[in-house]
Amino acid sequence: MVGVEALVGIVVVALGLVLTPGPNMIYLVSRSVTQGRRAGLVSLLGVAAGFLVYLVAAVAGLTTLFTLVPGAYTAVKLAGAAYLAHLAWQTLRPGGASAFDPKPLPPDRPRRLFTMGLVTNLLNPKIAILYLSVLPQFVDPERGSVAAQSLVLGLTQITIAVTVNALIALTAGSLSSFLRSRPRWLRAQRRVMGTVLAGLSVHVATS
Repeated sequence: MVGVEALVGIVVVALGLVLTPGPNMIYLVSRSVTQGRRAGLVSLLGVAAGFLVYLVAAVAGLTTLFTLVPGAYTAVKLAGAAYLAHLAWQTLRPGGASAFDPKPLPPDRPRRLFTMGLVTNLLNPKIAILYLSVLPQFVDPERGSVAAQSLVLGLTQITIAVTVNALIALTAGSLSSFLRSRPRWLRAQRRVMGTVLAGLSVHVATS
């Protein structure tokens, strides 16, 4: 069985990751603000599916392959960095708009919302690092099945991440009317978020 210390440790790590701004938070907030809470929650289902993909990989031992073949992990990391760079460019380019800008947008279908949530999470370097490097540190082979422990720890992390992200998505929807009436806030937010995204992209690519 998983020890209490291991459970407490993964809870702390999960909270730290989900409360740190990153691709998942940015995507969920943007969809909730521009298309409503329901769209944000549908997107969250895709994010949750991404967590499950990583968890299945961890339990199946595929993370060992990434460890033995550094090129595979490097590819995931660079893909995530490229995605962040793309978001930064879309935000900072002349005439660009912030992901949080609540201007009218053609609503995406639930399938696309789900798919984008899934892809965003799969390309999220923080989650890759969590399952490749951090989660195994809380597994103790002397306590029994490594796969079972990984499953329990992973499900604990997913529960925390989905709960907090759901609260973020529901709260973000109320920002729409607030931001519409304050264009200066939108311009300032676009510059700040674009700079943050660019910085995250460089950090991920070079770390």
